[in-house]
Amino acid sequence: MAVRAFRGAIQLDHDERSHLLQSTAELLTRMLHDNKVDLAGLISITFSATPDLKSEFPAVAARELGLDDVPLMCFVEMDVEGSMPRVIRIMLHAESKLQRSEISHVYLRGAQGLRSDLAK
Repeated sequence: MAVRAFRGAIQLDHDERSHLLQSTAELLTRMLHDNKVDLAGLISITFSATPDLKSEFPAVAARELGLDDVPLMCFVEMDVEGSMPRVIRIMLHAESKLQRSEISHVYLRGAQGLRSDLAK
């Protein structure tokens, strides 16, 4: 089985703790489901947030989903002028039988505009 990287992003409506956690959980759950990721095969998950999101660490959503034994890290995205606001990005690494071409990268809400070539 190979180690694969799965990407996703979601744009939030506003910076509020419960909205951030709910949106992050929605994205992460969809990424895991769409790619049939076995939780036992999860290696690590990184979360990034644009600098305008300050209400909570996105990784808290993963902990609330029960991912207590998976290494998690949060980062702040570069503050590039004109970039899309209020975006959470996730990259997770997991063991998977999928080929790279079979991976479903998940872009929700306004974040679909980040990678229209990958958004489904």
